[in-house]
Amino acid sequence: MVHQYKLNGYNIVLDTCSGSVHTVDEVAYDIISMYKTHTAEEIISVILERYSHLPDVTKEEILLCLEDVKALEENGKLFSEDKFEELAYNFKNNSKVIKALCLHVAHSCNLACSYCFAGQGKYHGKDALMSFETGKRAFDFLIENSGTRRNLEVDFFGGEPLLNWDVVKKLVEYARSIEKEKNKNFRFTLTTNGVLIDDEVIEFANKEMSNVVLSLDGRKDVHDKFRVDYAGKGSYEKILPKFKKLVESRDGKNYYMRGTFTHFNTDFTEDIFHMADLGFRELSMEPVVCSPDSPSALTDEDLPVLFEQYEILAKEMIRRKKAGDGFTFYHYMLDLKNGPCIYKRISGCGSGTEYMAVTPKGELYPCHQFVGEEEYCLGNIWDGVKKPEVQDKFRLCNAYSREECRDCWAKLYCSGGCAANSYHATGSVNGIYKYGCELFKKRIECAIMMNIAEAEEE
Repeated sequence: MVHQYKLNGYNIVLDTCSGSVHTVDEVAYDIISMYKTHTAEEIISVILERYSHLPDVTKEEILLCLEDVKALEENGKLFSEDKFEELAYNFKNNSKVIKALCLHVAHSCNLACSYCFAGQGKYHGKDALMSFETGKRAFDFLIENSGTRRNLEVDFFGGEPLLNWDVVKKLVEYARSIEKEKNKNFRFTLTTNGVLIDDEVIEFANKEMSNVVLSLDGRKDVHDKFRVDYAGKGSYEKILPKFKKLVESRDGKNYYMRGTFTHFNTDFTEDIFHMADLGFRELSMEPVVCSPDSPSALTDEDLPVLFEQYEILAKEMIRRKKAGDGFTFYHYMLDLKNGPCIYKRISGCGSGTEYMAVTPKGELYPCHQFVGEEEYCLGNIWDGVKKPEVQDKFRLCNAYSREECRDCWAKLYCSGGCAANSYHATGSVNGIYKYGCELFKKRIECAIMMNIAEAEEE
């Protein structure tokens, strides 16, 4: 399968299954687009007529180009065969270990963000904090179900996890105390809105947290429109100095500044550039996940605007990097040479199989975005998975499980997409969140173009 597009002055040809990326001139671009549907004589006729104003475009040159395309095809660099479908199912069916938990230490929050998918951190339930005993059992459950895998990951999540900070610290201490005995190595992540960050939190996070995710939506007016406390007061002025201090104390590494854009800030690049101008270099900006009838929901009319914004972002990132003032954008992190192995690319994130969320009561869900959806409660940390039939739905989620994905050029980059987004958009984990698909494809096109620009610069 071949995908062709033009962006930032480049004519780009992507061979989906081999991962090969080619940049070509206009003539070769058109020849490749006709190669599988036209005879050589037809291609020659069309190209000669289309480029009659260019004296260098001759029959002989077109034939040479056709030979080059044929050679690339024979070498598996163009129109390569898709041989991965069987692997997609086998890999997840054979994977029986859990390698990561999203530990909901607090179903409570000190902010009341109106777009929050988790219902202001309560997940449409009641306020709750995880006890140390429940958290300890969650770690034991992870170890018991991790097989021989040594490296394990735990994300302290909420709500707002700093509301239960003492338990977080005790759980980290417990995990460290058993690492050697159990032959495990824990990697911790903390996701926080920043309101309760202080020097003690910073010191502990720098010692124990491999990554810290910080919630900032960008410009003050954008951030304060949604990320407010229960009195309706914006949090920008309160959290920004704390975020700066934390990031500086980590030498500007091992963190992510994560924002959300909505219908009200479709010019979200301005928010990204604002964060970069503040000195933050590890950035992420996610489209809102909310009900379609919410005022914050992205609309069909927003889509071309968002496409343009992603292009603006990519071009500005190229410019800033050349100027020595570059930054990272999570969705543009694409390694075309040493990226994820094919098993990872076809099987997806592992939600419900290798990765699960744990509620304050110890319930197991496929991921944090399913918490509160009772039909997707898999079991609990004491009894394990009690609904294997639900887990099997997630074992079947991959780049080939949806009919619409089979002929999509981006399937080996999205791995079939997010099961939670599919569920919330269609009511099924095997549905298609079409809006998200369009945004994802645009981001990948931009990321590939940036790789090309960087290679050209080198």
